[in-house]
Amino acid sequence: MRKDVRILLVGEPKVGKTSLIMSLVSEEFPDEVPLRAEEITIPADVTPERVPTHIVDYSEAEQSDEQLYQEISKANVICIVYSVNNKKSIEKVTSHWIPLINDRTDKDSRVPLILVGNKSDLVEHSSMETILPIMNQYQDIETCVECSAKNLKNISELFYYAQKAVLHPTGPLYCPEEKELKPSCIKALTRIFKVSDLDNDGILNDNELNFFQRTCFNTPLAPQALEDVKNVVRRNMTDGVKDNGLTLKGFLFLHTLFIQRGRHETTWTVLRRFGYDDDLELTQEYLFPMIKIPPDCTTELNHNAYLFLQSVFDKHDKDRDCALSPDEVKDLFKVFPYMPWGPDVNNTVCTNDQGWITYQGYLSQWTLTTYLDVQRSLEYLGYLGYSIIYEQESQAAAMTVTRNKRIDLQKKQTQRSVFRCNVLGARGSGKSGFLQAFLGRNLQRQRQIREDHKSFYAISTTYVYGQEKYLLLHEVIPDFDFLSEADLACDVVCLVYDVNNPRSFEYCAKVYKQYFIDSKTPCVVIAAKSDLHEVRQHYSLSPHEFCRKHKLHPPQPVHVQLHRRTQQRHLHQTHHHGHVSLQPAQPLSDHAVPANTQPASQGGTGTWLRPT
Repeated sequence: MRKDVRILLVGEPKVGKTSLIMSLVSEEFPDEVPLRAEEITIPADVTPERVPTHIVDYSEAEQSDEQLYQEISKANVICIVYSVNNKKSIEKVTSHWIPLINDRTDKDSRVPLILVGNKSDLVEHSSMETILPIMNQYQDIETCVECSAKNLKNISELFYYAQKAVLHPTGPLYCPEEKELKPSCIKALTRIFKVSDLDNDGILNDNELNFFQRTCFNTPLAPQALEDVKNVVRRNMTDGVKDNGLTLKGFLFLHTLFIQRGRHETTWTVLRRFGYDDDLELTQEYLFPMIKIPPDCTTELNHNAYLFLQSVFDKHDKDRDCALSPDEVKDLFKVFPYMPWGPDVNNTVCTNDQGWITYQGYLSQWTLTTYLDVQRSLEYLGYLGYSIIYEQESQAAAMTVTRNKRIDLQKKQTQRSVFRCNVLGARGSGKSGFLQAFLGRNLQRQRQIREDHKSFYAISTTYVYGQEKYLLLHEVIPDFDFLSEADLACDVVCLVYDVNNPRSFEYCAKVYKQYFIDSKTPCVVIAAKSDLHEVRQHYSLSPHEFCRKHKLHPPQPVHVQLHRRTQQRHLHQTHHHGHVSLQPAQPLSDHAVPANTQPASQGGTGTWLRPT
């Protein structure tokens, strides 16, 4: 809501503009009226909407046209005052004042107008018959008020309506010609309905209606009041109530009714509670709440965030198969202004045999987004209504900012749940296959991935010392001459080479010696495509000799099967001279097959990587 309201009064001389202001302030008709009243400010605590209000007078005798134009540009609402007993002043409303104001304001953000018929004490008849056609002709006119500065009739009401026209404008919500809600209003209220429909059955039941009522207005509805609301809808439409709950059509009808009855502040209260501004766009403050992330710290979702995301998944997994079909994904993201997940997501996380994102894959993708781009994660949670459903100040309450990684290393313990592994290697060394194998995809499935659907990330859960953690693999595009800080900032590095390509290991050796030899970042060498014939590498040291010299664990053989499901392995971290090694775990399924092992004399070991 606006922080203040600026009201400008214009009109022909002698119609009573200044008298209206002075009668409001002194609560009596002034004996002497100056040419122009000084600008006054009404404090927030004495206004109905609790917003400071500035009232500005205009005098043709004291002010130039340029000063008038400046005041028009600064005004939030303009009251065009006419005298009910002066036909010329009424004619000037359309012949002079409305065109003048429209010429001085932007077409897309017209200032609301209020027609004020003063001196009603001097006539016995109303001017409304003359004014109504004008109101119907100009959409910018919010309302018309007849009043009397002399006997104080409707003075406070006039300024209340002016304030209300700014804080709760009808224009963005309702089209009076069509007598229906505007498309942007329907879109916003539809999102609000879907967020409030906690079980996603297309109906707001009594519990959901009460939660909505308490969320927006801080008070529940009595059972009889709930029935009265539904009865109003039943009387006016056949499909507004279903199974004793309110349908989307019924919900939209109620808001149409509020606006038609002049209670559009009710609809605005709902819209603002769900994050909307005066243009029916979600505010930046709602979507992107402040969150401080110090250097060397990461962002993770906390327990409440995962519970919320679980409830979102459950309400959209209609067939209860623990996976989201394309239609279910589309339904989940209907509360977004765009589709946030592209086809690459299906190649970033675990999917079922149909290629649909599993429950685990769904949580993994949220974890990845939060780790890589916390602002985007905040935005997404905002669209889903996290802060409203969980009654938090903002969705920043869903985030955990981890402590500095250096402190973790000093204390040799961490509370972090997400660990990043950057995967480096020459082109064609098998990095992409390594990522997809981690997600349980064999070579046959990998070959079906379109180039434009490829992902450079893979994330799933794994076990470290018996605790479930998220492991994020990031394939770094090979460019030996330049590795960015992001390429180097990680918890562990995998250096991948192709055992069948004699020039493949050289890249790994050079990258290690230039960037990681003096780094505290643990490194693991991966011997990819280990089912193929191993050839001698064109490098001064063999991979095993290189690892022995630099006190790295021996190269870990990995290959991807063609037809059977790929090796599913656990990643176990043990530190060896400051570096991470991959230790074999017990196979967890009939499909978990050890990779080819090197002779024991060379220190090789079979390993299993199994995303849960």
